[in-house]
Amino acid sequence: MHTPVDSLITVHEQGHVLLIGLNRPEKYNAMNLAAIDQLAKAYQLLEDSPNLRVGVVFAHGDHFCAGLDLAEVSAEVNRRGPDALSGNSEIDPYGLWGAKVSKPIVLALHGISFTISIELALASDIVIAAENTRFRQLEVGRGIIPFGGATIRATEQLGWSNAMRFLLTGEEFGAEEALRIGLISEITPVGGDTQRAIDIAELIAKQAPLGVYGTLANARVARELGEEAAIEHLREILPGILASQDAAEGVKSFLERRDGNFTGT
Repeated sequence: MHTPVDSLITVHEQGHVLLIGLNRPEKYNAMNLAAIDQLAKAYQLLEDSPNLRVGVVFAHGDHFCAGLDLAEVSAEVNRRGPDALSGNSEIDPYGLWGAKVSKPIVLALHGISFTISIELALASDIVIAAENTRFRQLEVGRGIIPFGGATIRATEQLGWSNAMRFLLTGEEFGAEEALRIGLISEITPVGGDTQRAIDIAELIAKQAPLGVYGTLANARVARELGEEAAIEHLREILPGILASQDAAEGVKSFLERRDGNFTGT
C-alpha cells in the first residue's frame, strides 16, 4: 500500500496488521482537521478490509502527539460540536461520535502524549508506552474540558480518584504512574514502543479472527452494558463461532499439535 509523501497519517499493511502512523513530527504530531480525517479513514480501512485483523497506532518522530491543533480545530468544534473529532468516516477512532472499530487496536506511545493521546489510549485495547512518555490532560488549564472520552472512560477504567487526579489538576505524569493506574499495560525502553506493539499485534493476528472479534465485542458489551447484556450477547454469537471453519481448524490443529491456520470463516 502506497502512502502519499505529504500524508499526515501513514498506513502500511504488514501481513494481517495495519500500521497507522501519526506523521506531523514538525508540530509534535498535533492533530489538525486533515490529520483527524485521515486517522478516521485509516480506522475505516482497518474495519473494511477482511485481510486486516489488527491495527497498530504509532507516531513518527520524537513525540506521539501534543494534542489537538486548537488554533485550527476549535472553530470546527464550535461549528459542528465534538463530532468534528470523528472526521468524515463511519468509524470514529475515539468510539464516541461514530462507530467503534470492531478489530483490536494496539497503541504505542512515546515522548509527549498529551490530551487527545490519552483519550486515544482509553479508546484502544492494548497500550504500550516508552519510558520517556509524558502524559498530561491539560484542558482545564485552557478554559475547556476534554471531549475525546477522558471524562467518560477514565473513571471506569482507571478508578475515580486516579482519574480525577489528572483530569482536574492538569498536572503531568510519566509512564510509571500510567502503568500504576492502568492506562498502559507495559513500559519499553525508549525507541522500543512501536516494535513491541507490532509484536503483540502480530501475535493477535495469528489467532482465529472470529474468536478475537467475538472476545473483544463481548468484553465491550460487559464493560459498557453490564453482565446481563454480555450474557445475552454471548448467547447470540457463540453458535456461529462454534460452527465456523476456524473452530473446526482449532480442534484439528490441537489434535495434530500444530498452530492453527485460520481464515476468519
